[in-house]
Amino acid sequence: MEQRERHGTLEKALKLNLSHAIYGTFAEIGAGQEIAHWFFRAGGASGTVAKTMSAYDMTFSDEIYGKSERYVSRQRLGAMLDHEYQIVLDRLNAKIGDGTTFFVLADTVRSKGFKDKGAECHGWMGLRFQDTPRGAPNDIMLHVRLLDGEAALQADAMGILGVNLLYAAFHERAVLADFLGALMDDLNRWRVEIDMVKLTGPAFASPAFSDRLCALHLVQTGLTDAALFGPDGEILQAADALFNKPVFVLRGSFDPVTRVNIDMLERGEAAFARDFGADADGHEQILELTMHNLLSEGGAVRHEDFLARADVLQALGKKVLISKFAEFHRLSAYLARHTKRPIGTVLGLPLFEELFSDRWYGDLAGGLLEALGRLFRNRMRLYVYPMGDPATRQIHTARDARITPEQRHLLSYLLDSGSVRCIEDGLQECMFETSDDVRRMIHTGDSRWKQLVPEVVLRYGKWAAA
Repeated sequence: MEQRERHGTLEKALKLNLSHAIYGTFAEIGAGQEIAHWFFRAGGASGTVAKTMSAYDMTFSDEIYGKSERYVSRQRLGAMLDHEYQIVLDRLNAKIGDGTTFFVLADTVRSKGFKDKGAECHGWMGLRFQDTPRGAPNDIMLHVRLLDGEAALQADAMGILGVNLLYAAFHERAVLADFLGALMDDLNRWRVEIDMVKLTGPAFASPAFSDRLCALHLVQTGLTDAALFGPDGEILQAADALFNKPVFVLRGSFDPVTRVNIDMLERGEAAFARDFGADADGHEQILELTMHNLLSEGGAVRHEDFLARADVLQALGKKVLISKFAEFHRLSAYLARHTKRPIGTVLGLPLFEELFSDRWYGDLAGGLLEALGRLFRNRMRLYVYPMGDPATRQIHTARDARITPEQRHLLSYLLDSGSVRCIEDGLQECMFETSDDVRRMIHTGDSRWKQLVPEVVLRYGKWAAA
């Protein structure tokens, strides 16, 4: 694959300054005037900068943009874009609109404070821009986590990201993967994590810029470890969607969704509700796909397969999390970052047995014990769905897990302490066939597979034609 040409931050700012056709406002709250600073440093800023401002004081910010419950929020960012973009049009459109594409680049940031003790540092950044003179506006909104340990470094990262965003919007937006990758020029994942990008407007009307594909690319290109989208396909910010809510997760490949998957979810949620009572009320239900489950035999991500699965999951009304979390304890830590309420995960017996495999904790000094300690420290509980043995027609539960004799004492402890719960019964007529069996039936033309999946599967993608 041909590598895209990279430009330095100062070079990008200078190129924008010298274009004389891109003109607008920088409005920055919370981390200083770091984006605008690059354009002034580059020289020729009068070609790009109509106005810079920072309503740092809350009273001033409320007076300009209206009151807001949260100052570092998508809602506040939207109010900033609305207000500043209208001013640009009112004051400049009649005068220079024939040959100019206007923009507003705004951010609202919570960077590290003088007395901070472990508070989450993050921000919202947005760009409203015309791609043609007097054209309809396009919006790019993104959420970023700031991972540097010092406020000055966080501010510097926001400045670089802002320049990257403006440059990419005008020069590198043709291909979604290239556009997203360009946001990280001169940055890395030790400094920032971009876990949400929302693209709207005529410049992004192609299905190639859909929220679902954007969520997939965020994980695939390494901008984030996990991305969440809702039943309507809209990409969600996990900190908002999961904030202080109990969460229940089903991990799987969903290729395709089977009736057993649905039964696992229903029985697991019922057990979760019994265990935690009112503390489980109003829980968020999430179906998680790992990147491993989206790879073809050649190691490439199959976008068409992903969209087919996403179509079914959306038709079922489910939120979907795409992640790089092969290890369960990493998923647990991710969810616990957003909520202190109970977290439940339902899984099949084969996947539960994998939890004890050396390959999942070889990088941890404490081995299996450390992995399990990390997994269960966050009010996490595992619900293990039984498996039918087609040879003997017997049902096996978590108590029958195929693990080493040394690990069996540990399994007994997990069961006795309630960290692991056995689901005692399952969907008898389907549980003797695995997902692999269903896929094999599809490939060999065995129509019995249609009895093993919910009817909605038969209406979408490759399964509709099978």
